[in-house]
Amino acid sequence: MKVLLVTLYFPPAGGGGVQRPLKLATHLPAYGIETHVLAPDDPKWVHRDDELAPPTQAWVHRAQYFGPTGKRPADELHGTEGLERFAAQARLFGRRLLVPDENVSWNLTAIPAATRIVKQEGIDAVITTSPPNSIHLIGASVKRLTGVRWVADLRDSIAAHPHRRTDSLAVRTKEKTGEAIARLVARSADAIVTAAEAISEETRSLEPRAEVTTIPNGCDFDDFAGLEYRRGDRFTITHAGSFFGKRSPRPFLQALADSKLDVVARFVGDFRPADREWAEGLGLGDRLELHPYTSHRRALELQRSSDALLLLIPEAGGRGRGVLSGKVFEYLAAERPILAVVPPDGAAAELIGEVGTGVVAAPEDVTAIREGLAGLHDRWQAGSLNGAPLPEDVRDRLDRRSRVREYADLLLNLP
Repeated sequence: MKVLLVTLYFPPAGGGGVQRPLKLATHLPAYGIETHVLAPDDPKWVHRDDELAPPTQAWVHRAQYFGPTGKRPADELHGTEGLERFAAQARLFGRRLLVPDENVSWNLTAIPAATRIVKQEGIDAVITTSPPNSIHLIGASVKRLTGVRWVADLRDSIAAHPHRRTDSLAVRTKEKTGEAIARLVARSADAIVTAAEAISEETRSLEPRAEVTTIPNGCDFDDFAGLEYRRGDRFTITHAGSFFGKRSPRPFLQALADSKLDVVARFVGDFRPADREWAEGLGLGDRLELHPYTSHRRALELQRSSDALLLLIPEAGGRGRGVLSGKVFEYLAAERPILAVVPPDGAAAELIGEVGTGVVAAPEDVTAIREGLAGLHDRWQAGSLNGAPLPEDVRDRLDRRSRVREYADLLLNLP
């Protein structure tokens, strides 16, 4: 069987969105599936990671990217005023007009490229993996032009993203177009795969013509090979990943400031300028370390070397309950204790509770966060915070290869 995986995020792009498509392309060939990837030549990614190697057994094709840069609007506007702010808002205005998202212009080159690859290589199925939502327009178009089977892979909710604000006309417009794409996926895709059961439930409510299958992200235990934990002189807790939308470090930082504990909170990745200024007012001094975006390998090293890991998922009006991001599985693979500041009745809390690797506190409950942090610190002081190794059967179940095997089975049995 031959598949074409269409993704906006692929090496040398960096960031968390790269891992699912990268691991699919890496492991699918082991299950007898010839794998081709179509990605942009350079979509001016927010992050670039030249240490992140592409798969050796997949064919990678590139289509020219036309569209705005990956800069974050909040960062572009922060600290500007007067004419400078007006100019920045003008630059962003055109970007906000693009629907369903700012990357939709890539379809102008990606659809012809994908159609050509399908015909030349004898592709049996096209997989489009979102975000962004506009990627699924490529799958629908190529299916219509060639008759190839189409698998829509949904890593986030299309219609109800947990990090979006909902109080602006632009966002409401994008959500309406997201709903239209969700209906297109339900009406036309030959199979629908999601990264979390909440996304599957949302999709099933649209009465899709094809089966909806949940295949979560997995743990890449091999990525941590050779990385060791060594206890330091001070308790260190690390958050890896960028901040955007409703995700906020402020309740945790307030809890840290209130605790008076000698704890080093290490944030690796983009930290919003507004949050940085707010944190400075807490007087945390050397208890707060801010590391800029770094390579995936370096981020893994910092996770493994930490005494504990910090997971942040917002409530977002109930939308955060269904989030089971790749970061959850990356933290589990690091096998360090987790302070999970997540919806207590959500998917992430359920998984962490099931495997027994962390402490859960509600996202806005500063007291509970402080108590969870103090408990981890006390165990560290007592010498009993010895990591969070997973039982062998749990490792096997959560291993990324097991997830990709499920994906391969689905592809090989497409109607």
